[in-house]
Amino acid sequence: MKFKIGYKHNKKKYWTGRIDDVNDIESMRWHQSVININLNNLDKLIANNTYHNFCFIGFECNEGVKRNLGRIGAAQAPDYIRKEMSNFPFDIDLNISLYDAGNITCIDNDLEKSQQNLSKAVELILSKNIFPIVLGGGHDIAFGNYLGISNFLKNKTNNKIGIINFDAHFDLRPYTKNGVNSGSMFLQIAENCIEQKKNFSYYCVGIQTYANTKRLFHTAKELNVKYELAKDINQENIEKTKSNLSTFINQSDYIYLTVCADVFSSAYAPGVSAPQPFGLLPEITLQLIKHIVHSKKLISFDIAEISPRFDEDNRTAKLGAIIIYSVINAMSGNII
Repeated sequence: MKFKIGYKHNKKKYWTGRIDDVNDIESMRWHQSVININLNNLDKLIANNTYHNFCFIGFECNEGVKRNLGRIGAAQAPDYIRKEMSNFPFDIDLNISLYDAGNITCIDNDLEKSQQNLSKAVELILSKNIFPIVLGGGHDIAFGNYLGISNFLKNKTNNKIGIINFDAHFDLRPYTKNGVNSGSMFLQIAENCIEQKKNFSYYCVGIQTYANTKRLFHTAKELNVKYELAKDINQENIEKTKSNLSTFINQSDYIYLTVCADVFSSAYAPGVSAPQPFGLLPEITLQLIKHIVHSKKLISFDIAEISPRFDEDNRTAKLGAIIIYSVINAMSGNII
């Protein structure tokens, strides 16, 4: 499984930051701990099964957002997110291994090829007993990530995948002769499930009624999509939302979690393609994400639609980085 074009590993050290004490392991930060790897040369890589292994893979692609008539800029996000993660404290007691496999790139506006390359990357990372964390890029990232998970699980007996998407949009839009885009990938997944004779299991959290047409609500109903409206998600009824999520999770063998940054209020996430003034609060969203992680069914995670060109003080990139930090810590048994 080799990548000829559309992939670049980190030839140089992108991870840099503060060094407090080179001799004190309790002063270590992520940038001192990340191991750069090349997906074309993994024959000798053997992940430690006693560790919690994570691998970052970026998705440098604007094409899906462009086709969807959104504000382009998300292709630059992976390295911005890396920069915000660099100075996070590295807890040696959690037995964590952090790898970075570089970025999938989009060549000649070929989004479909980029999605296939991402699929190969995710499948390869999973085959090495490493948890993939994909850094978007447009939310068309989801089709590639899902395919990689599906291909990895195809020979397992219990392989039902539940998709949980934090998003202001259903992203079930029909795609035209111009090709798939950042608003069509969950319809792509649904159609793939039909082809593979699998159940399409999809839960969307944070839906904005003003951001989805009546047709999209009808499509969601036809496909038996579960969803939570953003206006109904608050601290007062968070236990009800957790209960709904638990019911969905219990019906799945594995959970693929994807977060579109436009689910958040634009006060916290201004750097997105489609800002949401009435989006979710990060504190509440993080509680729900940790609830999902604690199910121990998570198989892959990605965050998409962070657009540095519109980001004030890198607030959205920092928010995305903190979410990743929280997912890794929660999966590693750290109660935060």
